[in-house]
Amino acid sequence: MSQDTASFQDFKLNKQLFNAIDDLGYQKPSEIQVKAIPRILNGHDVVGIAQTGTGKTAAFVLPILMKLKYAQGKDPRGLILAPTRELAMQVYENILELGKYTDLRTVCLYGGIGSKKQEAEITAGCDIIVATPGRLLDIYNAGVLKTKQIKTFVLDEADRMMDMGFMPQIRRVLELLPMKKQNLFFSATFPEKVEKYAYEFTDFPEKVEVTPEFMTAELIEQKLYHVPNFLTKINLLKYLLDKEEFSKVLVFVRTRTNANNVFNFVERKITKDSRVIHANKAQSTRINAIKDFKEGNIKVLVSTDVSARGIDVDEISHVINFEVPNKYEEYVHRIGRTGRAEHHGIAISFVDPSDIYHIEKIEELISKKIAVEELPKEVELMETMPKEKKDMALEIDRQKHLDNPDFQGAFHEKKKKNLSGKARDKAFGNRPKDKRRKK
Repeated sequence: MSQDTASFQDFKLNKQLFNAIDDLGYQKPSEIQVKAIPRILNGHDVVGIAQTGTGKTAAFVLPILMKLKYAQGKDPRGLILAPTRELAMQVYENILELGKYTDLRTVCLYGGIGSKKQEAEITAGCDIIVATPGRLLDIYNAGVLKTKQIKTFVLDEADRMMDMGFMPQIRRVLELLPMKKQNLFFSATFPEKVEKYAYEFTDFPEKVEVTPEFMTAELIEQKLYHVPNFLTKINLLKYLLDKEEFSKVLVFVRTRTNANNVFNFVERKITKDSRVIHANKAQSTRINAIKDFKEGNIKVLVSTDVSARGIDVDEISHVINFEVPNKYEEYVHRIGRTGRAEHHGIAISFVDPSDIYHIEKIEELISKKIAVEELPKEVELMETMPKEKKDMALEIDRQKHLDNPDFQGAFHEKKKKNLSGKARDKAFGNRPKDKRRKK
């Protein structure tokens, strides 16, 4: 069955699910859904490789809803683990939408809030649990959760789980589950370490992959600007956000400090319809910001990578990498926030001199050259501040050392030149000259 000829009617789903699919306006299944759903319905363990925005969540949610059919007993029969509260909530909302005509009960477990309400929901009875690993273990250890009836286990965003150091917790969760169950393992990328764990957690799985690894979505137009420094990036950001077509924009930065700095500028100089989210923000603040962004109440959302995979928002017009990620897989996840649900999207990266190395590595990863745009003449070029200039030089030295371990850097040579005598010998390991007089 090819994606072009496939229909949701080709899947052995019940009427309740077809009605929910119609309500959501889905016209035809995505490629990952075409490949994964029949295999999951037939009871196979599945390893699914699909980047964000490909309909991956529905690829495992629909067959789980079909297999469980209706509410039964008090103990959960399906468990889905996700790495962050945002992603857990996104999966939870998908289950509510697709299962709206069933009586299946779903509980979402995540940290950042008290556990009493979540414990009460578990005690009242549920069929599916969506959870972050830490909170799931907390509630299990509280004696509230029973796991013996779980028949389907899903590990979502497995690569992100490993990056965040969740593997010990996931192993602990697996010890609590029945040996005989269906295991579904989904990941946006599939490097060697992810592959190793995938086959450890599954039994004779069928692997489905919808695109070559690290290829970015075809509907995303990618471009970059070479920008000399932070203040010029700010000027370029204002120039772009003033344009009408920049209607729903997600701006990514690396650090919480810069997230706050960029947000303060956007709110003060461009639009009050903006929010910022990062790890230091309260959970309720993050949830409300994403909700406002999703509903179109705000134009600009500034974020660190904490939300790169946790935002399920259609029709984001632009993703702007104010700072290029130095974890290169994150580039794919960032720009995957746009170009979703068959909508065209644009991803723009601001590249300063210390980012050139990173962008070249990203281009190798995605097997594609990113188009370079000329900096608009309306954008004022600012002077690079001394501290930023020094930080860039140090970062460039670090990058050169990564490619050539013998490279010691411009600062090393400058320091060596400025030192003299014993200080230079001590700092750089020179043998002291024999100063004894010749007799």
